[in-house]
Amino acid sequence: MGIPAGAPEAASGVPRLPVRALNREADRARRWLESGEWRPDAADAAAAAGLLARLTAPLPRRGAEWVRTRAVDRDRRLQRVWRSAVHHLDAGAVSPPAASLLAAVARAFVPWYGTPNPPPAAAAPRYPVPRGTAAQGTADGTQTPPTEAGEALLPGLIALFTALAAPPLPGTAPYRPPAVVLRTRYAGRFRHYGRPARQVWTADTFRCPGCSTADGPWTVVCDWRLVALGCPCGVTTDRHGLTLSEVFLVLPDE
Repeated sequence: MGIPAGAPEAASGVPRLPVRALNREADRARRWLESGEWRPDAADAAAAAGLLARLTAPLPRRGAEWVRTRAVDRDRRLQRVWRSAVHHLDAGAVSPPAASLLAAVARAFVPWYGTPNPPPAAAAPRYPVPRGTAAQGTADGTQTPPTEAGEALLPGLIALFTALAAPPLPGTAPYRPPAVVLRTRYAGRFRHYGRPARQVWTADTFRCPGCSTADGPWTVVCDWRLVALGCPCGVTTDRHGLTLSEVFLVLPDE
């Protein structure tokens, strides 16, 4: 899809963005589209078109003010890519192949979830920037995400989502490949976020219904419709209230 193998790297050789899952899912999606194993239905195409609009959005023209605002505009564009991917992922309307791809896009752009304008409430989601993601310091000591590395992903993603959003060939019917189930382990807490009103957030830590532990290590199984969390005590549940993004964005980038 045009994403450099291994992702743009910092001088230390550590990947600057968590794109391992994105490379895998994008390559898989491209093969399926080229072979005809995946012919997106209307919901997949609509979600792809929605994200494509964010991926291809030009930076605003601001005349003499552009020098001071261009850096913020660049990060705002990448933040909107992240938010669009999460919106379509958690809406529950797309197929499992589309959901896994959207989750990988959201993971790659997670450094921008709160940049440049974080959610206004103290209880708003706190997605951790994955280990190994390089950040750049500013004069006041704050950290900013690696904007050039994020922008380097856009051309490949534009090509892929253009293909996904394309109208079907005459006489063809939608067809999807079987879901590729995600199985992984996660040691840590899952937080369930709610938004009962505008700028009002709630947050709860998920606890095992059997033993009340909150830290796992959890056995995570996701078929891109439901997520099941298995506790060391033997209890497995999918009644946790978590969205796909709340689970996937904190898992290791495997």
